[in-house]
Amino acid sequence: MQHCDSLVLPRAQLAQAVLPEPLAQAVTDTPAGAVTTHRFAPGELLADWDPQGLVTVQPSTFDGRDLGGGPIQPRRGRFYPGSLLVTARDQPGGGAPLRVVDVDTHSLRIDFNHPLAGKPLEVCTGSISAPTTGPVVAGEDSPKDLRALLTANGPGMQGRWRDQPTDFFADEPFLRADDDDPGFYARPRLVDHLDSAAIAEIRALYGRLIPRRSRILDLMASWHSHLPAALAPAQVAGVGMNAEELARNPALTQRMLHDLNTEPRLPCADATFDAVVCTVSVEYLTNPFAVFRELGRVLRPGGIAVMTFSNRWFPTKAIRLWQELHAFERPGLVLEYFRATDCFRALNTWSLRGLPRPADDRYARRLTLSDPLHAVWARRSG
Repeated sequence: MQHCDSLVLPRAQLAQAVLPEPLAQAVTDTPAGAVTTHRFAPGELLADWDPQGLVTVQPSTFDGRDLGGGPIQPRRGRFYPGSLLVTARDQPGGGAPLRVVDVDTHSLRIDFNHPLAGKPLEVCTGSISAPTTGPVVAGEDSPKDLRALLTANGPGMQGRWRDQPTDFFADEPFLRADDDDPGFYARPRLVDHLDSAAIAEIRALYGRLIPRRSRILDLMASWHSHLPAALAPAQVAGVGMNAEELARNPALTQRMLHDLNTEPRLPCADATFDAVVCTVSVEYLTNPFAVFRELGRVLRPGGIAVMTFSNRWFPTKAIRLWQELHAFERPGLVLEYFRATDCFRALNTWSLRGLPRPADDRYARRLTLSDPLHAVWARRSG
């Protein structure tokens, strides 16, 4: 399994940044457009995993306050704000996310280590223009230590703890505020949910992962499939909830009105497709295990299924669990959907953060950065 996080630093000025060798030399000496790769053993880029960071506390020290979705119960493998642990509130970095790694009636085991601690890391660096002098620019108060920029705010959370399944599925995770899907999707919504820069990156990702002339299933499709023209697919079948949206989608060669939350079985024959894409919709599935088994059924051996998502969704339609998770935990949840089928291999996650928001975007005056992207993909076994 591989995890890749891409971080863009617009107008980054790196000459005065704190960097480990050989990254320091790479970012100053590598010409624009070139990419260099450096591999770090555990403990070289980040502090190594420290056994003293694994602590046992009384359950009463976990403040399971109601943050809007009901009282919080600590669950194995999940991350929580450090402020919920009473004993950590006065510690340096006490608000940083912590991971609960075991739960029983009398105790909680908590890992305070960074989720990437103890793991080998590979860092690729590149620039689209010549490095400049001055402090790193990535927000007004960004630190000068590039290692902190690379590893802060979630990378590593998508992985299991010591390969133990994360307990995502307690506490009725698939509840939603609105279960009336036919009523909600009766009206066409001919809008793009992400900004144009994010959409272009999704299109480019599909172009990298899917072979030309593939037979493609667009799962939970709307009026755009976000497939690059260069793919020249042999077939694009769309499964969606609104007939007008599907009719407006020029990429589709086949259109199927189908409610996956009512009937997870896809109206498709076995081993029909070379690829499945699902763009900013996986968070709406209320029976994802059955749907992902169906993906395994309709994909040919070696075929690929790609789920892409961001931090924007219809609040009343997304499952409760999705809205409770940290952004980097959500890829971990989708990985569990794939794992539960026992028919996928070569699991990967990918994320992209920090692109500048297009100047012509309707939110450009309020948001400086493009919508963050996450993707999870896997290949059909056999």
